[in-house]
Amino acid sequence: MSGSGGRHWEQDKEATVYVGNLDERVTDQLVWELMLQAGRIQNVHLPKDRVSQTHQGFGFVEFMSEEDADYAAKIMNQIRLYGKPIRVNKASADKQKTVEIGAELFIGNLDTMVDEKALYDTFSRFGPLVSVPKVARDDVGISKGYGFVSYGDFDSSDAAIANMNGQYMMNKEISVQYAYKKDGKGERHGDEAERMLAKQAKAHGVAPAIQPLPPQLFQAPTAPIPTGPSMMNGDGRMPGGPGGPHTGFGGSTAARPPATLPPPPSGLPARPPSGTPASFWPPPPGFSNGPSPGPPSHGFMSGPGQVPPGFGPPPGQAPPGFNTPPGYPRR
Repeated sequence: MSGSGGRHWEQDKEATVYVGNLDERVTDQLVWELMLQAGRIQNVHLPKDRVSQTHQGFGFVEFMSEEDADYAAKIMNQIRLYGKPIRVNKASADKQKTVEIGAELFIGNLDTMVDEKALYDTFSRFGPLVSVPKVARDDVGISKGYGFVSYGDFDSSDAAIANMNGQYMMNKEISVQYAYKKDGKGERHGDEAERMLAKQAKAHGVAPAIQPLPPQLFQAPTAPIPTGPSMMNGDGRMPGGPGGPHTGFGGSTAARPPATLPPPPSGLPARPPSGTPASFWPPPPGFSNGPSPGPPSHGFMSGPGQVPPGFGPPPGQAPPGFNTPPGYPRR
C-alpha cells in the first residue's frame, strides 16, 4: 500500500495528487480507500515523524494513470475527513522539489525599535533565509517583543544560536532558540527527526522552499535625522536656532554669565565693598560696566538745561531753529 520513504521521490509526478489538511487520525488505509473511488492506485505515501511515527498532515497518492489523478483532484477536493476539509490537487514537479526544513528560530526580548530589516541584517550573516523575518505586532503595529527567523539548513540556524543567544540588540539582551512547532504539542524545531529528514531531502536534491525577499531588505541603512528632545535645549529650542546660543564651526557655545555671585567671606557685610547689590547680574558679553562715552542715549538727558525730544522749551525761550520776527518784543 505505502511504499518506502525513498519511493515517494521516484513516483510519477504527473499521475500523483497532493492531499493536505489531514486530521491526525487519518491513516494510510483510509486515504487508500477514499482515493480508490477515483481510480486505480499505485502508491500512498504519508510522510511520518521518525520518532512518533505520526504523519505530518499531508501526503501523496500516485494513480495508475494521469487521467485518474486529474479526476481525483476534481472530485475529492474539500471532502471532509473527521470534520476537516482535505485539499487535493495535482502535485507538480516544482512543488515536490521543495520541502520545509524546520530550521526556524524564536527571537525573544526584542526592543520595540527592532524591525524586520534589523533582524534580516543581523541573522542573514549566518546563512540564507528562506522567508522574510517576522516581528510579532499588535493591532496598531507595535512590536510585541519577539520574532521569528527561518533558515534553509540547520548548520546556519545552529550558528545563529551559538553566536547571537545572549547578545544585545538596541541595548536589550535577546534570547535565540528553536521555535515551537505549529502542531501545538510543545515540541521545538531542530530535533533529530527533522535533521534526518533534512539530510534525506538534501541527498535526493530537494531544496527548501524559498520565498522571494522584498528589495527594501537589501537597501543600505540610512542615518536617521535627529528630531527628538535630546537634540534640543532644556526650553525646547534648537542649538544655534532663533533664541538659542550661536554655535560656531567648532561647536562651542558662548559662555553664559553665572546665575549668582559667590557668598561674601565670613565677618564682612552682606553687600560687596563696591555697594553692588547681592542680586546684581554682570552685564552680558560686549557691554562695559561704566557709562559709554559719546553722545547720550536717545531719550535721556545728559545735563541740566537740555530738553528731551518731544517736550517744549522752557518759558521765555524759543524752540531751537526759531527766531523772534522783527517788530515783536521778546517776552
